[in-house]
Amino acid sequence: MAKKHRLLGGAVIGLILVCLLLISVLPEYFRQDYANINSRGKNIICFGDSITFGFGAPAGQSYPDFLSQKIDIPVLNAGVEGDTSTQAMFRIYSDVLSRDPLLVIIEFGGNDFLRSVPPENTVANIENMVKAVNGAGAMVALVELSTRNIMKRHSQEIRQLARKHNCILISAILDKIIADPSLKSDFVHPNAQGYKAIAERVYRGIRPVLNRNIILREQPGLTK
Repeated sequence: MAKKHRLLGGAVIGLILVCLLLISVLPEYFRQDYANINSRGKNIICFGDSITFGFGAPAGQSYPDFLSQKIDIPVLNAGVEGDTSTQAMFRIYSDVLSRDPLLVIIEFGGNDFLRSVPPENTVANIENMVKAVNGAGAMVALVELSTRNIMKRHSQEIRQLARKHNCILISAILDKIIADPSLKSDFVHPNAQGYKAIAERVYRGIRPVLNRNIILREQPGLTK
């Protein structure tokens, strides 16, 4: 009898561990609280700086270009080389909000870091972007740029913003790319292969949420 109880207890513990593993591996499928998950916008807007623009790669080989090859939703590149988060705020309406966004992928902070902009200023600007996009009825994905100890505080703040505003988080976008010369065009920027790797990471981050959005959009009575 004692042996049977031990076996039953072991089975229960094993089941709990399997459930915890599934939740850790597939977090997007278990979350229900993404802001504007039922968005009815038509476009994915990639809003960022030179990393989004595709600096260092031939035309047509930026990460938004590669991303557009993986999904059926139009992907628009709103990246501007050299843009800081402050400069980006001046174009958020013309480049993002006016283009019927379904999802906006926000990638800023690198130029702020290089120009010694206080992290709290960068985060405040990005939070204002999130609020503007959410207010327009679109979803937001926040891109985390940090690698190891570089921009570590930026990383922590972006993660907090994602939790606070129920955004998709795309972690460590440059991880391993920044240290691999075969994936870079210079000290900082990826080459075409690097951007292809970024597109894959972005795709993995947004795909589960887009799948749920499609299901919700097909339900009658939903509006943007």
